[in-house]
Amino acid sequence: MASNDRRAREERDRLRVYQARQSVHETKRKRRVRDNVVGVVIAVVVLTAATTAQVLYFNGGPGTPTASPTPTPGATPTTATGANSGEVPPQTLAENRTWTGTLTLNSIPLAIELDGAKAPQAVSSTISLAKSGFYNNLTCHRLTTTGIWVLQCGDPQGNGSGGPGYNYGPVENAPADNLYPAGTLAMARQGGDGYSNGSQFFIVYKDSPIPADTAGGYTVLGKITGGLDALMTGVIDAGGTSSDAPNVATTITEFTLR
Repeated sequence: MASNDRRAREERDRLRVYQARQSVHETKRKRRVRDNVVGVVIAVVVLTAATTAQVLYFNGGPGTPTASPTPTPGATPTTATGANSGEVPPQTLAENRTWTGTLTLNSIPLAIELDGAKAPQAVSSTISLAKSGFYNNLTCHRLTTTGIWVLQCGDPQGNGSGGPGYNYGPVENAPADNLYPAGTLAMARQGGDGYSNGSQFFIVYKDSPIPADTAGGYTVLGKITGGLDALMTGVIDAGGTSSDAPNVATTITEFTLR
């Protein structure tokens, strides 16, 4: 009888040990499942954040252009409302006339014309910055080679986030057909904000369609009248890196207007 009781107790003890081990195993299994789910969620969040950051940088961040060909006279300047910030140069500096000059990138001189009648505020700002030497030795930090074809320059930070200490608008002289032809000089700005123009500008090296956003298109300063072929050979044809910088390091060595 005692032997039977002992065996029964041993069986019960073994059952409890087995159940305890099963409970620990099940707890570990559930924890692994939970950890896997959490890991997947974190990975999705990180990927989404990275993708959003890229979209903001390329399509909505400070100084991001959206390109298109030929400025059309009489195009609606902007549909956005807002206000200038900082000490914006008076638009009377443009004198309602065409300005000519030279924009030199590395050793490549580009002959340019700026339209002070159609884009008085943007041209006035550019005149002020160029004559003060602001642009000297600034880099061209962005080269796009698909969808739109632009070389973007004029950021003192060298990464698309900088400016002259002021912002202005609205958008001026944007093409009604959202097309910016090769040779167009236009202002870069933050997507959707017509009052975020600063010092950054872009050169369209190939006809580019750039859809207008809620602020309209992009202010067309003027055009390159000579030297674009040399820029293609010396900078553009070498392409860009994964960070969007040109493979050929490109610096503004001269910006003169008259």
